Amino acid sequence: MAGLTTRAFVGRLAGTPIFDPNGDQLGRVRDVVVMLRSDGTPPRVHGLVIEVPPHRRVFLPMGRISGLDIGNVVATGLVNMRRFAPRPAESLVVAELLDRKVTIHQTGENATVLDVGIDQTRQQDWVMSKLFLRKGSGGFRRRGETLTLDWDQVTGFSVNRPDQPADSLLESIDDMRAADIATLLADLPFKRQLEVTQGMEDELLADVLEELPDSAQVAILAMLDDDRAADILEEMDPGDAADLLAELTPERAEELLGLVEPEEAKDLRRLLTYDDQSAGGLMTTEPVILAPDDSVAEALARIRNPELPTSLAAQVFVSRQPLETPTGRFLGVVHFQRLLRELPGEIVGALLDTDIKTVNPETTLDVVVRQFARYNLVALPVVDDNDHLLGVVTVDDVVDHMLPEDWREKSPESVDLDQVFVGDPNGS
Repeated sequence: MAGLTTRAFVGRLAGTPIFDPNGDQLGRVRDVVVMLRSDGTPPRVHGLVIEVPPHRRVFLPMGRISGLDIGNVVATGLVNMRRFAPRPAESLVVAELLDRKVTIHQTGENATVLDVGIDQTRQQDWVMSKLFLRKGSGGFRRRGETLTLDWDQVTGFSVNRPDQPADSLLESIDDMRAADIATLLADLPFKRQLEVTQGMEDELLADVLEELPDSAQVAILAMLDDDRAADILEEMDPGDAADLLAELTPERAEELLGLVEPEEAKDLRRLLTYDDQSAGGLMTTEPVILAPDDSVAEALARIRNPELPTSLAAQVFVSRQPLETPTGRFLGVVHFQRLLRELPGEIVGALLDTDIKTVNPETTLDVVVRQFARYNLVALPVVDDNDHLLGVVTVDDVVDHMLPEDWREKSPESVDLDQVFVGDPNGS
């Protein structure tokens, strides 16, 4: 194989496609698992964390790597498809070791780890041997000098380390979906989770929390100071924020609600009054709501918002004033396909679908699910006895509540096989 190498830098390896011997792509490399040693010898590389479709992280031992070059990795043999879970003595290079502060033996200078080089020994093992570093800046220099040193030329990789920044890890997840970041976060030690979440923007962290199991949401929220926790709740979808608050003690939930903006706190308190397995407990209070005399152009502008979930961008909900939930009398919906067929100046009140089914907030999950299935819905309006729009149940929230709480940690395929062969099953 052209370009085979016995050395690779992990920062360049992350994101590299991984193939079977037939040239079919299995997934992508996401991290490297190493074992730090107490005797000062270079850490041994145990294997790679690879992401296989759809967004599942599994472990691939280095013994299953038959080729490693600049552009791709080739694997063979048996690949365990169980979800990756690091053992206590293992460390993830990208997630835990990059950005580590170390000390250079010869000069006593401080430096930051920017990348890690792994080498294959004569015994065919792989070890973590090289460190690409940036010295601390001095004087008027914006950035310090960079250099590459051997593993044994620095100190600072003890397990009991002080807080470290997460700049490199945050940069590596910059283009990842919130659900994938949530999977990565779940694999990190508690301390590293704290360091990473502290470096996230509030909006991103809110999106990630919505993709985590309830227990993980509670644990991460507990890491944050009160003011930031309240900010995160404001950024979350109201339905998800209410679900999270419901997992806290009533006293703690009330403390955080006291720091949330009054109008948003009012919505959250209202959502908390509904049963979790009801339409009220499932709904979001922030659909796209327009007045009947608003134009098609206004409706299209509102649903073009890239931050709007697809399920909410599929239609606009039309009601009398006021236009914030609970609204005035609910009139109907206009689907986005209809909006695309009409002139920009047409008013949405003339385009209403008034046959749309509605439910009240006490409607059970079972009935809600049947409504979605019977009428092929993307979203279902929730109204009170006076036809005021209270919120909307979306299909993604219905699916979430139909699945077991730990569904994110299980294989999406309903099969019992935990392992698959790559290449020749009779080979190594």
